[in-house]
Amino acid sequence: VQLQASGGGLVQAGGSVRLTCTASGGTFSDLAVGWFRQAPGKERDFVTAIGRNTAITTYGASVKGRFTISRDNAKNTAYLQMSSLQTEDTAVYYCAAGRVPNYNSAPHTDKAKYDYWGQGTLVTVSS
Repeated sequence: VQLQASGGGLVQAGGSVRLTCTASGGTFSDLAVGWFRQAPGKERDFVTAIGRNTAITTYGASVKGRFTISRDNAKNTAYLQMSSLQTEDTAVYYCAAGRVPNYNSAPHTDKAKYDYWGQGTLVTVSS
């Protein structure tokens, strides 16, 4: 499975942006999808993830209530809607996909559990 993340750019604090993750070369609907981010000089951290069952999502504490993950399996695409952006949200955002035991399994928050990664897209939030 190949993943392509897009939609990053420069946005003002308080603004919004939507990232897109497009998959090809596999059965996207069989995989959970996660978003991670990496700020300069820091580790790659979990942001949010969605299971095969689109009703099952999980969020990192710092983005809960501000970010929303979704997916459209018919388009082999996942989205990350980011609102009320803060300068601390500045990072390269990566989408990832990975297997989970069954349809109703919760998606992983551990980046080591993800098998496929996109190339990342930079989001810069200015004050």
